[in-house]
Amino acid sequence: MSVLGKLMVITLVAAGAGWAGLKAGEGGITLSGLQDLAQTQIALLAGQEVVTEQRSDATGPVIYWRHPDGLPEWSASEQQTADGRAFLPVLESEDISLGPAPDLPAEAAMVETGERTILYYRNPMGLPDTSPVPKQDSMGMDYIPVYDGEDSDDGSVTVSPGKLQRTGVRTAEAVLAPLAATLRAPGIVELDERRISVISLRADAFIETVADVTTGSTIAEGAPLVTLYSPEIAAALAQFLTDVRSEGRSREGARQRLENLGVPGEVIDRIATEGQTTVSIPIMAPRSGVVLERMAVEGMMSEAGDTLFRIADTSTVWVIAEVPEAALMEIAVGTEVRVSFRGLTDGPIPGRIDTIYPEIDMMTRTGKLRIELPNPDGRLRANMFAEVEIMLGGAPVVQVPEGAVIDTGDRQVVILDLGEGRFRPEPVTVGRKGDGMIEIVSGVGAGDIVVSSATFLIDAESNLNAALAALAAPGSTPEANP
Repeated sequence: MSVLGKLMVITLVAAGAGWAGLKAGEGGITLSGLQDLAQTQIALLAGQEVVTEQRSDATGPVIYWRHPDGLPEWSASEQQTADGRAFLPVLESEDISLGPAPDLPAEAAMVETGERTILYYRNPMGLPDTSPVPKQDSMGMDYIPVYDGEDSDDGSVTVSPGKLQRTGVRTAEAVLAPLAATLRAPGIVELDERRISVISLRADAFIETVADVTTGSTIAEGAPLVTLYSPEIAAALAQFLTDVRSEGRSREGARQRLENLGVPGEVIDRIATEGQTTVSIPIMAPRSGVVLERMAVEGMMSEAGDTLFRIADTSTVWVIAEVPEAALMEIAVGTEVRVSFRGLTDGPIPGRIDTIYPEIDMMTRTGKLRIELPNPDGRLRANMFAEVEIMLGGAPVVQVPEGAVIDTGDRQVVILDLGEGRFRPEPVTVGRKGDGMIEIVSGVGAGDIVVSSATFLIDAESNLNAALAALAAPGSTPEANP
């Protein structure tokens, strides 16, 4: 054959093998079935008779019949293919056994291998099929030996020291101690209500002049804000000056009337000393702070009670945090907190809870906490967002490392170390988390040893043993069906 002919033959064979693999995957044909199919097709192409043989070591009654080419076709009774070939019988020893294995001599069930004894071999896919001797399943996977001491009725599993070391299994003791949990809550900065002043008049007046202050300006205590003229105040000043000059008994009453109208005390003292009245009355800032609102305008007429200015002392501010309703029972006045702000890079500010508000928000089902923070440089401004970390303490609780808990979504499990390489999964009820630890409400007590790493391996082994035990027939022995 020429080189070109050989190349074409190789190409055709490769393409045919790829097509056969694709069709086998689509049809669900196993590896052994694919081999049988290939042998059958080769025999047909060669013009030879197709021979389908029964395995010589197969024993037991016929369970069902399968397609002679290994296709995913089965029959409960004898049947033939479309080309007239008979289906092959599948005997009991060739199929997966769902019932107890037949009684076997002790010599076959217990094979000595060094220091450990093999009780039986279990299916590698976890199916309830066991064998007293080594064998393979339909996919060519070796059955897994089960050694003496690995099979237990309490759902525990025994792992050899070598496997424990290779898989990095680590254990930890469940301890009874206060859980250093941290609750995070959003917060917002608000002004101290006790440090806000409103400047308003107690009589109708005309604003003559307004100081050079605007919203956001910083002002000192005693600085002038406005000067005004009020007919009512002017009449009271004239009466006071008359009483001062005549040294009458109504002098104190006239002074009290001026104070009730909001005339500053230093203005009254100056009139009493100089003996002269004034038409324009100055109004001073009652405290140092920041001007939050300015309503005064030169020339305006202000009625009694109208607000002219709002001034706030921002040297101390409040942070109002909202926490879930369920967490309020664990929080008390004086609890330590750390408050962080996005715009500040010098770390969180420590503080304590000053007040717990007595109401719960009907919409969000949260309660409010108030934290008082110093603000000497004025960096904290009203309505800034804050993140509050609340340090929760409380009574001692049983706790284990977070890595010791396996959360499957509908249950939480820890792996108990029973000693001598034996482990057992234990359902638990968990509580709060904090500082890498998690609270165990029930299921584990203080002093118990739990697996803190590589828990999934042991849990998978233990769950497999438990599943096999649950499928075992009542009264069957572990050697026959685990």
